[in-house]
Amino acid sequence: MLKKALDRTRQWARSLKRQVMVLWFCARHPDTPWAAKLLALAVVAYALSPIDLIPDFIPVLGYLDDVILLPLGILLALRLIPAPVFEACRQQAQAWEAAGAARPRSRLAAVLIVALWLLLGTWLAQRYLF
Repeated sequence: MLKKALDRTRQWARSLKRQVMVLWFCARHPDTPWAAKLLALAVVAYALSPIDLIPDFIPVLGYLDDVILLPLGILLALRLIPAPVFEACRQQAQAWEAAGAARPRSRLAAVLIVALWLLLGTWLAQRYLF
């Protein structure tokens, strides 16, 4: 029973990674509406960032972004993308995956997340320590 649950979890995680790659291609597609592009870029940048907004070592909340926020962002972005664009990008993502190409990394998203934490820390320090 535990093995079955682990297999389902792994399959779900692979599906999320695949959807992130579809969004990555959608964000670069010329026929994607600008609002969908912005949301897709934000979701992809966060998903490909090596740093989480909420670090995983924080109990319960640490996995909140991975389990709830990221899938919701993916779902919303995919709903904003026209069906023909989605299908073309899905095929591109499948070809990318079949070729065994490495997933891109978003250093910019990592920098933005670190900057956000620094701003929050500075604000909290000024508000409560000084």
